[in-house]
This record gives sequence, C-alpha cells and structure tokens, in this order.
Amino acid sequence: MTVLVDQAVWPWRGRRWAHLVSDHSYEELHAFAERLGVPRRAFQGDHYDLPADDRERAVELGAQPVDARELVRRLRAAGLRRPRPARAPEVRDQGNPASSA
Repeated sequence: MTVLVDQAVWPWRGRRWAHLVSDHSYEELHAFAERLGVPRRAFQGDHYDLPADDRERAVELGAQPVDARELVRRLRAAGLRRPRPARAPEVRDQGNPASSA
C-alpha cells in the first residue's frame, strides 16, 4: 500500500504539476489527498494533479517519489489505471498551408 508522486514537470497555467496516485486503492488515494487539503473535485479519474509545492508536502507526509514511468507501471499493475478519453480527430484547414505542418 503506497501513495506515489512523480516529478512536478508537467506545465499548465504557468506552474509545474505532478501526479499523485495509489498503487492500492482509490480510497487510500482520496484519504491521502484529504490530508494534503486537496479537494475531492480535483480527482482526475485515477490521479490527482499536484502543484510543485504540494508535491513536496506530499513527500513529507509519506508519498513515495517515483518517475512518471514507474508511477504508470505501478498504477497499471494495481489495475487502477483508467484509459484516457478519446480525443476528437484533428481537423486540418485544407486552404492554409501552415495547418498541414
């Protein structure tokens, strides 16, 4: 039973973000997120996104730091990885040469 957190390398809105997961259960993950003060509405289907400052606090509270590949490997091994939603196909503007790059 382990809560895992990867490096805060994912850019979004001017900040760097990490992923917080459990390799045991969603209940364990939600309980840990609550201890961090992360609202349940921030749950992303199989993980929470954490800004870099919260990542450091998560490690202090016992989350195991791992790289992103290890995090996904262990999430899959636990059967807790949810597939990404399908994206709409990219539409190219046939009249704009820049859109075909």
